[in-house]
Amino acid sequence: MTTLLSRNRDYRLLWGGQVISETGFSTSMIAFPLLVLAVTGSAAQSGLVLGAVAIAQLAAGLPAGALVDRWNRKKIMLACEAVQGIAAAALVAALWWGVANVAMMIVVAAVMGLCRALFEPAEEASLPRLVTVDQVPSAVAMNAARSSAGQLSGTALGGFLFALGRMVPFVFDVIAHVVAFAALLFVRLPPKLIEQRTATPHLGREIVAGLRWVWHQPHVRITAVCAICLNLFFSAYYLVIIVLADSRGVPAGEIGVMAAMLGGGGILGALAAPYLHRKLSPYVVIISVFWALTVLTPLAVFVHNGYLMGLLFAAMAFLPPAANTTISTYQLLLTPDALRGRLGGVMGVTGGLAAAAGPALGGWLVDALPGGTAVLVCAGAIAAVTLLATVNPTLRRFPRRVDETTADLPEKTEMLDTKGKSNG
Repeated sequence: MTTLLSRNRDYRLLWGGQVISETGFSTSMIAFPLLVLAVTGSAAQSGLVLGAVAIAQLAAGLPAGALVDRWNRKKIMLACEAVQGIAAAALVAALWWGVANVAMMIVVAAVMGLCRALFEPAEEASLPRLVTVDQVPSAVAMNAARSSAGQLSGTALGGFLFALGRMVPFVFDVIAHVVAFAALLFVRLPPKLIEQRTATPHLGREIVAGLRWVWHQPHVRITAVCAICLNLFFSAYYLVIIVLADSRGVPAGEIGVMAAMLGGGGILGALAAPYLHRKLSPYVVIISVFWALTVLTPLAVFVHNGYLMGLLFAAMAFLPPAANTTISTYQLLLTPDALRGRLGGVMGVTGGLAAAAGPALGGWLVDALPGGTAVLVCAGAIAAVTLLATVNPTLRRFPRRVDETTADLPEKTEMLDTKGKSNG
């Protein structure tokens, strides 16, 4: 499967360009707080700049998904790469002339968040038109590996480049987006299917149509709920572990290795995901993630070494990419092409909200409870979700395959808006 995907010229161009683009983005994300601290000395303002990325991405998520279904998806991706490059270049120029301030950094960060809110559903919605049906699972898994690799390499590179000069990480980001833009130019993306529309499209109704589609698909709905719960409690757990490790005197270097090993486990899991997707039933793949986390998360109470905790993190991160591959493949092939952008927007917002609320929950638990108890509370919440997921009849009947030829029929797009049926 992977061999066949490696021969897909257009997917290779998209994948290779985005490896570089995501590395550049992660480089900027680690450099932003360092830059704000260097300019203002304020940790709060550093958080404000980074928060602008997440807030912009979440706020734009649902409208972006609807616009992806309305506009040309390749042009959206090209525009996003161009705008991110221009924004980073403007920051470089401001640093060069010595006029950069926090307000400008917030604007640049928000622009980057908006671009990611548009790019991610556009790319995801384009995937079933860029690769064959049989290649979709491998493509989903390779995209997950790409994201993990880009985040790891960009985070490591950002600190090194910032040491060379304040503007250097952002210069690298500009170059990364230029390269990704050039690669995208040569991607031959088949046009999306054209569905019947009302004469005057209405963004609000289109957003509601996307939400309605997700809600009325039982397997999509239940897997979205599962993802929200796991993201929420594991994000809280992650923060609790970091704080606990620091309180136990684990050196900062070892804590950094812990985080890197979490990403490394995710990369290995993404590489193994297509094989696991083929060999195991969807129910087994999905439930295995829950049970692995249920068994592994409480062990952190007894681990006092950063490297051992890193191995534990790597083990936790190994299976989720396989479940994500199974779920994302099903969702993409089930959803009509005319709604795939909105599917990506809804999934991105729900996952992002949980990931944002998780650290806040973890911080509250650390303040309210001893470290070990906070770990067990998070682990207990994950165990409760695991039990509910295990007995859920919808998950037990999760289908192995979707026939994409039926997913794109015009009659399955009647929910495009509240006036959805043509009078002609």
